[in-house]
Amino acid sequence: MFNLKQHFLLDPSVTFLNHGSFGATPKPVFREYQRWQRELENQPVEFLGRRHNDLMRTSREALGKYLGTSAENLVYAQNVTIALNIVARSLELGAGDEVLSTNHEYGALDRTWRFLSKERGFAYINQPVDLTSQEHFVESFWRGVTPRTRVVFLSHITSPTATIFPIQEIIERARAKGILTVIDGAHVAGQWPLHLDSLGADFYAGNLHKWLCAPKGAGFLYARSEVQRLLKPLVVSWGYESETPSGSTFVDHHEFWGTRDIAAFLSVPKAIEFQQDHAWAEVRSACHQLTVETWQRINALTGLAPLHHSADNWFAQMTVSPLPPQTDIIELKKKLYDAHRIEIPLIDWHGIKLIRLSVQGYNSKRDMNKLLNALQVLLARN
Repeated sequence: MFNLKQHFLLDPSVTFLNHGSFGATPKPVFREYQRWQRELENQPVEFLGRRHNDLMRTSREALGKYLGTSAENLVYAQNVTIALNIVARSLELGAGDEVLSTNHEYGALDRTWRFLSKERGFAYINQPVDLTSQEHFVESFWRGVTPRTRVVFLSHITSPTATIFPIQEIIERARAKGILTVIDGAHVAGQWPLHLDSLGADFYAGNLHKWLCAPKGAGFLYARSEVQRLLKPLVVSWGYESETPSGSTFVDHHEFWGTRDIAAFLSVPKAIEFQQDHAWAEVRSACHQLTVETWQRINALTGLAPLHHSADNWFAQMTVSPLPPQTDIIELKKKLYDAHRIEIPLIDWHGIKLIRLSVQGYNSKRDMNKLLNALQVLLARN
C-alpha cells in the first residue's frame, strides 16, 4: 500500500475506515483552502464583488477537464443533496407521473423525492434490483418502467450498499424513450473513472469532499446543455437577472448565491493536483485490492453470503458485508469506537445488518487486521 497517512490531518489514535461518509482532506489541500479564506477576509469586496466570477470559472474549468465536460455544464454546490434538490424541485411532475428509482438509494434523496411526491402527486417508486449480474440488474430495474415513467433516479455508487450500478445502459434506454435521467454520483469522483459527456446522463451530481479529498462543502451539479433550461434557481439571488453575467444562464442562476465562503470550491484544482502528484490510479487500484481482501475476510468470519456475488465491477474502494441478524449494530458500533478506536459505519438496510468499509490511501493492512480482530472478539459476544 501507499504510505499517504502523513499527508492527512486525521487523528492518529483512530483507525479511520469511514472515508465514504465525509472524506478527509490532505494537508496541502487544506492549506490551499485556508489560503483562499484569508484572501477573502483580506479584501472581501474585491474578492466577492469583483473576482468571484473569474475565480469560479477557472476552478470549474479544471473540474470540467477532470470530469470530461466543459465548465459551462457545471455549477458548484455544497453537496449532492443540494444539487439534486435543484433538479427535483425544478422538474414539472404531477399526478399520473412516476419517478423510478431503486431500493438502494441515499436516505436524504429518498426523502427529497418522497416529500415532493406528496406535494405534487406523482409516484416515487423504489424498485428492487437483482445484483447477481450486471445484465440482471439492468433488466430487473427496467421492468419498473411504465408509460408513466418521466424520470429515472439512480445512484452511480450507492451509499448504504456501496454498489457500483451499471448505469450506462439505463441512461441509453431512458434517452431512447424520452425519460430524463438524474444520477446521484456522491461517491464517484476520485474513486471511479468518470467522463460526464460520454456517460450522457441528463443531470449528474457529485461530491468532491469525499473521494477527491477536497474540503468539506465542495460538490457539483452537471446538466447537459439541452436540458439546462429545465432548471429553476433553488435560491433566487443576484445571479438571477445578473448585471454582470458569466455568459451562462445555468451558471448565473445556480452558482452565485451572494455572500458565502467559496474557498472549498476554489480548492478543488489543488485536490485534483494532489491526486495526480501521487499516482492516484495506482492508489485506487491498491485500495481496491485491500478492500476485496478485507471483504473476503469479513465474509469468512461471519460465514454469511455476501450482498455482491463477486468483486468484479460491483465495488471499488468501499464495500459492505452482512452481519449476523441478531447483531445490535448500535451497540457494536459503540464498542468498535469506544474500546477499539475504529471509526466505521454499521447500517440497517431493509432489515439486513451491514458493515460498510472504506479504504483510502492512508489505510493499511494493519488497519484491516485491527478491524478483523475486533470483529472476531465482539461478534463472538453477541
